[in-house]
Formats: sequence, C-alpha cells, structure tokens
Amino acid sequence: MVPESIEHIADVFVLWGTEADRTEPPGLLIEVPHGATSPADFRELAERLASPLPDGLDGFFHVNTDVGAPELAEAVGRAWVERRPRSSAVVVRSRIPRTFIDCNRRVDVDEAVLRAGGVTPGIGPWVRADADRRLLLERHAAYMALMDRVLEAVAPDAAVLLLHTFAPRSVGVQVTERVVEDLRAAWHPDRVEAWPLRPDVEVLSRTPAGDVHAPAGAVAALQACVGATGLRVADSETWLLPAGTVALDRALARPGRVLCVEVRRDHLVEEWLPMEPLTVDPGRVARLAPAIADALLVWS
Repeated sequence: MVPESIEHIADVFVLWGTEADRTEPPGLLIEVPHGATSPADFRELAERLASPLPDGLDGFFHVNTDVGAPELAEAVGRAWVERRPRSSAVVVRSRIPRTFIDCNRRVDVDEAVLRAGGVTPGIGPWVRADADRRLLLERHAAYMALMDRVLEAVAPDAAVLLLHTFAPRSVGVQVTERVVEDLRAAWHPDRVEAWPLRPDVEVLSRTPAGDVHAPAGAVAALQACVGATGLRVADSETWLLPAGTVALDRALARPGRVLCVEVRRDHLVEEWLPMEPLTVDPGRVARLAPAIADALLVWS
C-alpha cells in the first residue's frame, strides 16, 4: 500500500488508469526530490531556524529549487495512465527546500566527496545551530523513510523517474555564504550570456568513472520522443551521477529501471527571471509531458 503524504515532508499521490486494478502495485514512480518550489516552503522552514541566514537567501532558493518539476511530474504520470489504462503511477514531491537540506544527497557522506563529484553540499553552509541541524536531519530522515516505503509499494519492475529542472545556464558559482551576491553578479545582464547554455533536456546516465546506469534504450527513446517536440536531449553533458547522491543509490538499487532527467526551466515557465519567483506555464508542461511519457513506455 502506498503511504500517505506527510506535511512539510512530502506530497504523495497515486494516479489510476481507468481500468486499473487498485489492488495491484503502481508500475511507475516519479520522484521529485527538489519539489519544494513554493515560497511558502522556504518561509515555513526558514522561520524555524535559529541560524542567521544570508540576506536575500530566498533569491538563491528561487534559482536553487526545481520550479516546474512537480507540475511536469503530475502531467507525465497522467499521460502514462492514459496510455496504460490498466496501470497506475505514484508521484512523490519533497516539500523540504534543498536550500537548507538536500533530499537528493546522502547526509552520511563527507562534503568533500560531494564537491569532488561536482555537486552541492547536503546541508547549506549557513546552517550552524545544532538545533537547526537536528531539525533538518529529522526531516531528511523522514523523507528517506517515506521513500523507502513508497519503493516497497511499487511493482518490483516499476519504472522510476527522478525528475529535476535546472536553470538555463551553468554559472560558475559555488554554494558558500556569499552565494546570493555571487549569483547576482553572475546573472547580471552584462555577464549572463558568457555562461554556457544548458541542453533543453538532459539525461544523467553516467558516473564520473563512466559507468552507465540509465535503462537500455532510455536515452534514445527520449531523444526520439522529446526530440519530436523540437527540444534537444543530451546525455550527461552538464551533470553526472556522482557518489553521495540519492539518484545514484536509486539506480544501483534497481538496475536498469531508474532514469534521472533534467529539464531546462525556461521551457516550463512563463518567463525565466533569475532569483525571482517563477510562474509555471501549464501549456508548456502539457506539450512536453506526453513526449516524456511516450519515452518511458518505450523502454519500460
């Protein structure tokens, strides 16, 4: 049985096909580890912390969180069950802002390992109070325990999609206590076009050592289905699957069944503005979701 949502931890909902047997486990799981995209998510946790937070940290939150991913996840799930009316899909959206603690990071891994893999730390460097760390670790553990129960509830051969969105450009800014001012400088109109433009859609299939964990045929399926919408699908050009990430753990636990995908955020919102709240465009989501669902059906 799929577990229920937990307030401030994660939203869980199941989408049923019109002919689905509700005693059967879901055949698709879509996880959105960076799904805390609402300013209310940020405020709820920020107001509980005693640590002094950098001025303007909410601006970093707007860049750092995966705007559009929750809406796209639900739309992909709905498209899946429309195409497979005898199946069901479960969507899990984290409500824990990665600005404070990251639900796509293992917190038992040294931060040097994460940085060596090119990914941000599990806990924000501005979190200094012991009580704050305890609170964040408790929420992180609650999310991981919930996901363990969800993974037990889906079919053993279920397709698993980890869905993310990223900002349009790769800016050379490290996550330090200066991140707000560094990002403002990086996204200044006089500098922004100097940063590399990211792919429209990217599959994270490889580790830094070159091991491939994407399901066989998944990248080609996405390139064919999503490519038909006019978007380019790249394979591990910007990001990899390094040690210390939950995405790699998922892939290792379910070989050949886990796919990690990034979608460029400006393809899902009305207007891309750095460090500002963004509005998801339902029309753009609706155009992309069926193509991703079709690709999942090809390889799954």
